[in-house]
Amino acid sequence: MDDEALASRRPRFASWAAQAGSGTVLVVALVAAAVFGLMAVLAVPAAASAAGRAASAADLAALAAADAARGLTGGEPCTVAAEVAARNEARLIDCGRSGPGGAIVDVWTSVDTGPGTIWLSRLGLDASGRARAGPPQGTWQPGG
Repeated sequence: MDDEALASRRPRFASWAAQAGSGTVLVVALVAAAVFGLMAVLAVPAAASAAGRAASAADLAALAAADAARGLTGGEPCTVAAEVAARNEARLIDCGRSGPGGAIVDVWTSVDTGPGTIWLSRLGLDASGRARAGPPQGTWQPGG
C-alpha cells in the first residue's frame, strides 16, 4: 500500500482512538441512573410505612393526652403525649389544647423514614402525623 492510501486511513483510525473508553463512561452512567431509580422506587414504600407509623403514634398520643386532660388518667396532657409518642418511636413536634377546659388535644408527631431513606430526612422530608382527640360529642346510650 502506498503512503497516500495509508495517510487517508489514519484519520479514521485516529477517530476510533479518540472514542476509546466512551463505552465505559456510558455504562457507568447507565448503572448510576439505574441505582438512583431503584433508590427512588424503594423509597416510596418506606416513606408510606413511616407516614403510617407517624399517624398511629399521633393518634395514640392524642387519645392518651385527651384522657389526661379530662382527668381520666394522671399527668399533664402534653407530657403524656410526648411519653406515648416516644414509646411508639416518634417525636412529639407540637401539642396544643383547646375547647372547654382544654379537653381537646391536638398532637403533631414525626418519625424517621428509615436507614435506607436517610437522604429524605436530609432533604427535610420527614414522615409526620397529626391527630385531635377530646371528649365524646354526645352522651353514649347503650343499645341506642
